[in-house]
Amino acid sequence: MGGILEGEVEVTGDIEIDDMAKVKASLAGGDVSVNGHLTGPVVARKRLIVGRSGSVTGDVRVARLAIQDGASFSGKVTMGAGAVDAALRPAKPAEPAVVEALAPAPEPAPPVAVQKPAPVEKPAPIVVAPPVVVARTDGKAKSMPPKPMPPKAIPPKGKQKKR
Repeated sequence: MGGILEGEVEVTGDIEIDDMAKVKASLAGGDVSVNGHLTGPVVARKRLIVGRSGSVTGDVRVARLAIQDGASFSGKVTMGAGAVDAALRPAKPAEPAVVEALAPAPEPAPPVAVQKPAPVEKPAPIVVAPPVVVARTDGKAKSMPPKPMPPKAIPPKGKQKKR
């Protein structure tokens, strides 16, 4: 293989990945030889050879493995004839699961009416008298602070007593 490849490759024969190839795929074959860059799981029924310029990133299941000086490998290795047989054996189809039907969910309760808080009476505004200006005999005016006034009692609303 040469160039760029993505996907899945499964052959009964051998697979060879050239120096300049970039492969992102799962591979399965007899003898697998990698001299380019391979990312993905590999199953080699006979042998996996990672050449000097090759790099493999992914888990491998192989009968035999050879990694040459200068090559790069990152992943888990499972070796031996049993590892390859287990990888190539078709998985048992899963038995259908029995799912019990659930009772329908109860309808949500209607929303509860939210009571508005009672209105709060606004306090009477505070009125401040302006300062009183007093004339002096020397011709200059002087500002005097206002005399404090007692607060006016405001009768509560509702029934009022007659006097």
